[in-house]
Amino acid sequence: MHERDRRNKRHHGEPAPQPAKPRKSLIMQTPVLVLNASYEPINICAARRAIVLVLKGLAMPEEENGHFLHAARLAMRVPSVIRLLEYRRIPHQTRALSRKNILLRDRNTCQYCGVLLSSGDLTLDHVIPRSRGGSSTWENLVACCHPCNRRKGNHLLGETEMKLMKEPRPFTLHTSRHIMRMIGRSDTKWRKYLFY
Repeated sequence: MHERDRRNKRHHGEPAPQPAKPRKSLIMQTPVLVLNASYEPINICAARRAIVLVLKGLAMPEEENGHFLHAARLAMRVPSVIRLLEYRRIPHQTRALSRKNILLRDRNTCQYCGVLLSSGDLTLDHVIPRSRGGSSTWENLVACCHPCNRRKGNHLLGETEMKLMKEPRPFTLHTSRHIMRMIGRSDTKWRKYLFY
């Protein structure tokens, strides 16, 4: 057997190494609880954003999730809870109307059939279609799966057999805290900051 054949056989006989990227990207998307400088819970962000805040010196980790991030010059623990170093005044008004906030309010769940999906597999539906006078407001926008969106089409709910799971309302600080507490039930490190 020629050396080249032996090398090819050894190369082709070995299993291809599994890429570590999906695991790392999943870790970087894990939710992190954000506390104000006063330890008051104010937001949830992805681990990637939390790490950026820590590296920029704007926040410090309070709890870690057990994973490590390895880079060329550093290895650091991925935070589970971070605290801002400067106090931020949070206005007690509704959040900005955006696709992200509608999906967060509706917990990535189609408001017609109740299926839980990723953000990319959901769309927004105008309960009263724009062509029929509906506006883009908290009370008229809901998370919706593509099949339900096609089924409802340009109809009013009364013209279909479809029903909303709950009445859409503005995303308030109360809604935000409720979502934080729901997520916090599955992460024991969040509990002492949320259940007081």
